[in-house]
Amino acid sequence: MNVLVTGAAGFIGSHFAEEIASQGYNVIGIDNFSNYYSQELKLENARQLESKNIRIIKFDLCNDNLKEILNEEIHYIFHFAGQPGISADSTFESYQSNNFIATYNLLNFAQKQKELKLFINLSTSSVYGRYATLAENEETKPVSDYGVTKLAAEQLVLAKSRSNLLRSCSLRLFSVYGPRERPDKLFTKLIDCALYDKKFPLFEGSEKHIRSFTYVADIVNGILSVIGKEDICDGEIFNIGTESEHTTQEGIDIIERITNKKIKIQHLPKRPGDQLRTSANINKARKLLKYEPKTSFYQGLENQTEWFKNNL
Repeated sequence: MNVLVTGAAGFIGSHFAEEIASQGYNVIGIDNFSNYYSQELKLENARQLESKNIRIIKFDLCNDNLKEILNEEIHYIFHFAGQPGISADSTFESYQSNNFIATYNLLNFAQKQKELKLFINLSTSSVYGRYATLAENEETKPVSDYGVTKLAAEQLVLAKSRSNLLRSCSLRLFSVYGPRERPDKLFTKLIDCALYDKKFPLFEGSEKHIRSFTYVADIVNGILSVIGKEDICDGEIFNIGTESEHTTQEGIDIIERITNKKIKIQHLPKRPGDQLRTSANINKARKLLKYEPKTSFYQGLENQTEWFKNNL
């Protein structure tokens, strides 16, 4: 079967593409290789995927001509691509284009795939708002342009299911970390600051923020669990994360312990749009998808630190 993975050169997308290819699927990855962070990191991810016979195509989903590039009939689409995070460098237009318009264009392509079994949209806990502790059927209250546009994209995808135009589902991911984590993300920054004696930028109050930090391999297993359950998943939303909660300060403490380094802190004003608490309610995924995260927080950070030392 042919599997299309968008955002395949990114953090989570590259791990997923690698894993599903190892299970015998023919994987086609697309990525626009944006300059949101170092293109070299994404190019290295792409090189590793290509070494495992995964085809990688440079393509921007904001263009509505994917059919001209892909002739294969696609059986599954896993949509990771998008404008991430709440960076001050990102504009509303970039969120709108890369999260909403790109999804709209991809859905147009998906509707032309006669053998498509399921369109899987990768969403985020940010759609819940400051306190992401809810079940999937509870009210969403995003507080950032990122969360708003990801929620809009999710509804665009699910509208296709409701209209019986294709089968789709949306997976809301919670605070993913691990090897290949983006350089703007928490633990890559912490490890870098610890090993190279840099100051870590800590936004006011963020050391008390609570997160369901979820190791990337557990996230990948959760995403894979939808395969073969198309009838169960169609039109549904699933939280994919862990019930374990940790503060940012706990993460700082663990990285200091692993690296045996004291991290210097640069105190910054509070950042708008930050979530105060995420706690993944995974009852639905556990029941219907048999999803069960297994990696401890400490073990995951050990793995990420080792990867950082060997690769960065």
